[in-house]
Amino acid sequence: MARQLRIEYPGAFYHVVSRGNQKQPIVKDDSDKAAFINYLSRANEKFRAIFHAFCLMENHYHLFIETPHGNLSMIMHFINTSYTIYFNKKHDRVGHLFQGRFKAILIETDSYAQELSRYMHLNPVRAEIVALPEEYPWSSYREYAGQRGATPWLNTALVLGYFGDTIEKAKKRYKEYVHDAIDKRIESPLKKAGPSLILGSEDFLARIKKEFLLHKTENREVPAIRSLKEKPALELILRIVERELGGKNRFTRNMAIFLCRGKTDYPLREIAAFYRISPSAIVKISRQMKERLACNKALENALEVIEKSLFG
Repeated sequence: MARQLRIEYPGAFYHVVSRGNQKQPIVKDDSDKAAFINYLSRANEKFRAIFHAFCLMENHYHLFIETPHGNLSMIMHFINTSYTIYFNKKHDRVGHLFQGRFKAILIETDSYAQELSRYMHLNPVRAEIVALPEEYPWSSYREYAGQRGATPWLNTALVLGYFGDTIEKAKKRYKEYVHDAIDKRIESPLKKAGPSLILGSEDFLARIKKEFLLHKTENREVPAIRSLKEKPALELILRIVERELGGKNRFTRNMAIFLCRGKTDYPLREIAAFYRISPSAIVKISRQMKERLACNKALENALEVIEKSLFG
């Protein structure tokens, strides 16, 4: 299984999601939910983790977390391992509770803190568990809306600071901001992160590349490293494939599409527009080429040569 790219440094912000193994519940009753939230409090005490928002669902959870000491992996290991031990002991079970590794997206807060907190707080509404976010007690929304007392380990000041210069004004405007999205189909901001698992402006992405990835060795188990390096133009990919495989034809076009789709972070629609076919056709061609490569060693070897030429 491919490992996710982990970029950890003091002061980093992340959206973290962890799901139940095989989509199974990670909580069975309110006492489980309270126990899980208690582990967030303990992570704050033990590792100085700062939680800006959270939402606990039946089979997964979301965290908007800041790591002053650059120790995200330690924090998440503590939360998931401690809670698993609690849950297994209480419910007389053994084995993994969570599905593999947690997913963490590095966040530029000035660009996405508002959208991210709203997306998290509306999870129970999208799941049709409640009609309004304030009806759900297992998220941080009630603190944001001023309907629950302050939680010592929860920091609402960062997000609310974007909504007003007084706490009451900020809470009122934040509530309006969240409620305004209830009946609208607002796309998750997390989709903008792509395979790099970094969500932010071009300047932010460039800084992360320069500071943390410029001299990082590529690793087949961490494909996101490759996607963060300077990507070749779509025209260049097609030209190199044609040169290596011989001429302009449907096969070389399809191989180029496969590379564009699987080895770069170009949006699907951009690839489709370049080749003047539909996005669904791009997906279908990519799947067909993957199947063809699986049973053709010579073609797989040729692809490795092309990849080296394009991506280094």
